[in-house]
Amino acid sequence: MPTNPITPNHMSIYWHDYTAHAKNIPAIQSGLSEKSSLIGRVGLILLSCGTGAWRVRSSMNTLAEELGITCNANIGLLSIDYSCFDGKNSVSHSLSLSSTGVNTSKLDRMERFVNNFARFGKEMTVGQLHSQLDEIDKIHGHYSPAMLGLASALACCAFCFLLGGGVIEMLCTFLGAGAGNYLRARLTRRHYTLFLCIMSSVALACLVYAGSIQLIEEIFSVSSSHEAGYICSMLFIIPGFPFITSGIDFAKQDMRSGLERLIYAVMIIVVATVTAWAMALLLNLQPEEFPSLALSPVLLFFLRLAASFCGVFGFSIMFNSPIPLAASAAWIGMIANTLRLELVDLLSCPPAVAAFLGALTAGLLSSLIQKPLGYPRISITVPSIVIMVPGLYLYRAVYNLGEMSLGDSASWLASALLIVLALPLGLVFARIFTDRSFRHCT
Repeated sequence: MPTNPITPNHMSIYWHDYTAHAKNIPAIQSGLSEKSSLIGRVGLILLSCGTGAWRVRSSMNTLAEELGITCNANIGLLSIDYSCFDGKNSVSHSLSLSSTGVNTSKLDRMERFVNNFARFGKEMTVGQLHSQLDEIDKIHGHYSPAMLGLASALACCAFCFLLGGGVIEMLCTFLGAGAGNYLRARLTRRHYTLFLCIMSSVALACLVYAGSIQLIEEIFSVSSSHEAGYICSMLFIIPGFPFITSGIDFAKQDMRSGLERLIYAVMIIVVATVTAWAMALLLNLQPEEFPSLALSPVLLFFLRLAASFCGVFGFSIMFNSPIPLAASAAWIGMIANTLRLELVDLLSCPPAVAAFLGALTAGLLSSLIQKPLGYPRISITVPSIVIMVPGLYLYRAVYNLGEMSLGDSASWLASALLIVLALPLGLVFARIFTDRSFRHCT
């Protein structure tokens, strides 16, 4: 029997209906309703890419100025409330998304659309402009679930080494993270709810890791201490992008967007870590320290460079970055993250201070290559420091909380919070140093 179709909870907006009375009129001469619909749609598409409120508002303001009207917007994680004025009349709209995510490829196209609007957009009709936005809005994933699983496997495998894991832990992490993110990609494409995607993918990642390590222990008689790496297999779920953009929004006093992004990130962290904790109890896994690798400082330095490059590259692919963009972010992340780790090891620098300096370095390097490459700054900077987000600390805080080891839980949580605060601060100060428009509060 045919199944009943699911009725969308968020109704579609038929943008071209706004152009019925202005089919042959340039956008600059269109009415306020047509202009405001174009501005709102641009803001909504940018918001769907995962960028922060400051960038969304800035783009909406750019279009409004070119179209000769005034726009004032209040922006959250999933919605935009805005009003447009032309000196005689005003129009207010409230727009919302059904879900959020990260899509750096679409973000790149939208930034180019906004930047080129002054030269080409004003003389085009609103209908033609909406047709261009139709094409951009169709940019979903460049990569199949299998490719996203492979990217996650690469990123988490590199993450495992950077946290102290060896070959066995890296191999099992590769398998677990690949399976987990493959499942998440499949469920996401079928529009399953967020909590189901998180719990299913994390549970599968932990299960595959545990099964792989058990098989290796039985075949090669290796120590059970390698079970400690199971945490790394679920780190693909850590919401680094909303964590970091929330800090940037706070820095620009976009409190609504900052709070909503922070709550969204915390929600994902809680669901993921509680699921991993439950799987650890079910599979009898313990989050112990990794066995020592006994590598020379020079060899460790070069391996960290390679692992940082691979980790950032994998995370960038998961954000739907084209290969050149992912490689650019990976080169910056390689330098910034290795600097962070070396500061901790060689100079005994506090992890939070090292994280700040690493993020600052990533931001400064991004400002040097952003204009020549033409990519949006945020699509380079945020992926380059996502690998610095302390997912291991956050998980151990929740695990110890579940075990009622409150002192250990508080210690891990405090360490994680300091690093999470330091990362966006590093990017914010890099932006303050290099971007005059960001430096001022207007």
